[in-house]
Order: sequence, then structure tokens, then C-alpha cells
Amino acid sequence: MFVTPCHDRRTGVITVSRLAEFRAAEKALQEQMAQLEALKKDAGLKREIEFEQKLVGLMKSYDKSLRDIIAILDPKAVARASSTPPKQQRRPRVVKVYQNPHTGERIETKGGNHRGLKAWKEQYGAATVESWVR
Repeated sequence: MFVTPCHDRRTGVITVSRLAEFRAAEKALQEQMAQLEALKKDAGLKREIEFEQKLVGLMKSYDKSLRDIIAILDPKAVARASSTPPKQQRRPRVVKVYQNPHTGERIETKGGNHRGLKAWKEQYGAATVESWVR
């Protein structure tokens, strides 16, 4: 199918004509309808739908939920689902010691969020200050 672009003189935007947009949507709908019909004829799908309906009916007649069924069929699954995975420990941050060669001042920090360290980086540059690590 050929889609004809149109130029809107008011906005300067190139758009697809409404008719072409309609035809594309209609074609997509027809393709989906054909796919739906093929699925309706699928014997495997029919068996799955029948199984689901019977299972839901059985669950209702015994007043059981899906969680109850899973607990009956696979008790370990409930234990696996309820146990949270162990939290991974972050390695502790190393204390860095910076010594300003111009003033002799020392700063000890575990992160780069130190006020004095930020001032040095602004004044001397980050690469220079990082070279001051002891």
C-alpha cells in the first residue's frame, strides 16, 4: 500500500492523509482478525481454554485460590517466593587522604562530597587534586 504524505502549509509539517491513515488501520485490523480466526481454530488453544475454565470452576467449588493450589502442588515454591534474596553487601569505602602541597592542609574523606575537597577541585582542578591522594 502506498501512503501519500501531505504538506500542511499553515504549520509546515508533512503529514499522512486521513484516507491513507484509515486504509492502513483497516489493513492492520484485517490482519489481526485473520490471526484471531487462526487462533480460534487452534486445537491446542481450545484445550488450554477448556482446562483453564475447568480449573477455575474446580477452584471455586473448593473455595481455593491460585496461591492455595501452588502451595498444595509445590510447597517449596511458597518458601522460595517468600524468602527474600540476601542483600549484597557493598564493600566499605576507603578513606582517602588528600594533602594540599601549597598549604600543607590535609583532608580525610570517604567520598568526594567534602566541602573543602570541592573547593580545592574548583580552585586547582579535579585531576590535580586527585594527584594529591596519599
